[in-house]
Amino acid sequence: MQTDLVVPVKALGDAKSRLRGAVAPDEHTRLVLAILLDTVTAAAQADGVRRVLVVSSDPTVASTLAKAGFECVPEGASPGLNAAYRHGAHLLREADPAGRVGALQADMPALRPHELAAAIKTSDGGRAFVADRQTTGTTLLLSAPGEPLNPRFGVGSARAHAASGALPLTDSWPSLRCDVDTAEDLRAACDLGLGQHTSALLGAVACGPIEC
Repeated sequence: MQTDLVVPVKALGDAKSRLRGAVAPDEHTRLVLAILLDTVTAAAQADGVRRVLVVSSDPTVASTLAKAGFECVPEGASPGLNAAYRHGAHLLREADPAGRVGALQADMPALRPHELAAAIKTSDGGRAFVADRQTTGTTLLLSAPGEPLNPRFGVGSARAHAASGALPLTDSWPSLRCDVDTAEDLRAACDLGLGQHTSALLGAVACGPIEC
């Protein structure tokens, strides 16, 4: 069964505040967009992924994704990350009520398609999640076919998703676990090997404490 993924993105003025300082201040927005593009590009290339739907009301995000050939829809009436995941899942379910929906974080610039594909395959169609490299957060949440996504992202989301009945997927998959919130996280992603957009940006601008 194919999986459709929801990828929410904040307004660029608010996005990745803890990552500020990794590049020159006037390059921060470009860094956020580069990370997003590398994430959705890798996700779309993964076996088992049918659609990647970005949820964002930021016009720059929408226009950047449209130029790259990706779907983007505005946020729904309710604010917040979990509301954005639910909104995207609802839209995907309108197209395929019995389909399988996944929630993917937008900040994995080192993501490898084969690792995402392996996680989807390992989940064997059940409700499941992948924790981040610190083991407390969540980078990927998968619903069972036709069942609610029930996202519980936020502080301690790995524990919250496990408590909701999602199976923790425990294979290594380093690139799938490497979401980027801080300069330290970005260095870890550099060590794994960045996607082309983030790599090109960091090679072209002043990178503060980051050395790739």
